[in-house]
Amino acid sequence: MSDLEAPLVRPKRKKIWVDYFIQFRWIIVIFVVLPISATLYFLIYLGDVWSEMKSFEKRQKEHDENVKKVIKRLKGRDATKDGLVCTARKPWIAVGMRNVDYKRARHFEVDLSAFRNVLEIDKDRMIARVEPLVNMGQISRVTVPMNLSLAVVAELDDLTVGGLINGYGIEGSSHIYGLFTDTVEAYEIVLAGGELVRATRDNEYSDLFYAIPWSQGTLGFLVAAEIRLVHIKEYMKLTYIPVKGDLQAVAQGYMDAFAPRDGDPAKIPDFIEGMVYSKTEGVMMTGNYASREEAKKKGNKINNVGWWFKPWFYQYAQTALEKGEFVEYIPTREYYHRHTRSLYWEGKLILPFGDQFWFRFLLGWLMPPKVSLLKATQGDAIRNYYHEMHVIQDMLVPLYKVGDALEFVDREMEVYPLWLCPHKLFKPPVKAMINPEPGFEYDLRQGDTEDAQMFTDVGVYYAPGPVLRGEVFDGVEAVRKMEQWLIENHGFQPQYAVSELDEKSFWRMFDADLYEHCRRKYRAIGTFMSVYYKSKKGRKTEKEVREAEQAHLETAYAEAN
Repeated sequence: MSDLEAPLVRPKRKKIWVDYFIQFRWIIVIFVVLPISATLYFLIYLGDVWSEMKSFEKRQKEHDENVKKVIKRLKGRDATKDGLVCTARKPWIAVGMRNVDYKRARHFEVDLSAFRNVLEIDKDRMIARVEPLVNMGQISRVTVPMNLSLAVVAELDDLTVGGLINGYGIEGSSHIYGLFTDTVEAYEIVLAGGELVRATRDNEYSDLFYAIPWSQGTLGFLVAAEIRLVHIKEYMKLTYIPVKGDLQAVAQGYMDAFAPRDGDPAKIPDFIEGMVYSKTEGVMMTGNYASREEAKKKGNKINNVGWWFKPWFYQYAQTALEKGEFVEYIPTREYYHRHTRSLYWEGKLILPFGDQFWFRFLLGWLMPPKVSLLKATQGDAIRNYYHEMHVIQDMLVPLYKVGDALEFVDREMEVYPLWLCPHKLFKPPVKAMINPEPGFEYDLRQGDTEDAQMFTDVGVYYAPGPVLRGEVFDGVEAVRKMEQWLIENHGFQPQYAVSELDEKSFWRMFDADLYEHCRRKYRAIGTFMSVYYKSKKGRKTEKEVREAEQAHLETAYAEAN
């Protein structure tokens, strides 16, 4: 039942110097961040092309040599003086918006920067074997010309395989294939002691296989992954469906767009996403692969959304609210990365005029700014401002609770647009960190199947309404309320985001049993920071982490006995 209440009345907030810096930050973005970003993108592209020109044997040889370096580095660590282990990657390079304070507590670094190659595309097994720093733009550039693709391709080019595995990844095909990790067939992991293992669903390391997702790299170093490929076609036939009404009606229109009430599988699209633009309207987009011949038939419209001067995708989709339902064809790879140029709708805050035609035509080819550079050009005051006055969160909720989640966000944050993307949450053979609701298979709701409960990612990315109106907004309290709502409604919060959870509440949201079992079995304790402390907001010292983890383990052992 909806618990929608009257909007909160908030007093005006007094502006401080940070507000003015944020208002004119576009100057730094245009003259510093964008040119450097474009240069980096070009250099990375050249590196990717060079890698693709190498033979399989050469790439594999380089991979083996780099793995040996990681093993040697770990085996040379003195646990009594070298402290906890972390990658050598700088904190600002991470795509997530959370302050990467955990590195202040760990100072034994292992360099993984060389692991950025597509090792093999096996068309017979329909498997892509890749290293962890391969990003979505790189892998789609390799596979799409073959009419192949990863089953789940996250939208932003810079998202890496390692981040999507150790953290969380989703796309418009996740209502069929599940989350990114559900499409992985094997992980190659270097454990704390320097052992290289290959974990699959059914080998001796199957417990590790199910514990790796959401572990944030705290069980070992991922050095390669085998990921499922699927056959695709050259175009995406996309249907834009406007939905109007209250938020519960918008949620129902979203559900009906991809989860037919009669269960007919022929009505399930290849892709689905929704965007909610206000408390009374949204647009749902269903996509199906189409051949080049079909797309180019007379009367069909082809929209090359990847051109630099094209309208930002979320704004273009919004036109369906006035035009009504319409259909067009988009080149498949351009569809995959449709939100990259505008960073969903965050680009509007970064460059308020970035969506204007004159800017798109003259400078749109420089977009997007690299998130890592945006983070590198801000100090602690700016970072803290964004944590308090800005929201970057994903709420993973059971599909039947989407309407309630939308009402919660509207009441507590007033953030629009909102992104909706469904995903199957499979029932694993062992309980992992995230699991479907107990007994869901006995009371199947819309979208559910016997092996998976349908969830939805409600993406909340933008400045809250009160902040845009110059009113007082307590971002910390809003996130706390959101996290409590998720716990009470069997929802989950990806750990890339800012979290206010204490340790007890964190393990109410996530299941710790398998994770802690693998931490002990594979000797990660004392080598890698636990996932809670890696996700925890605020600075941490080596002493704090070790003492807290030891206390946690002693409590667990006492309860077990």
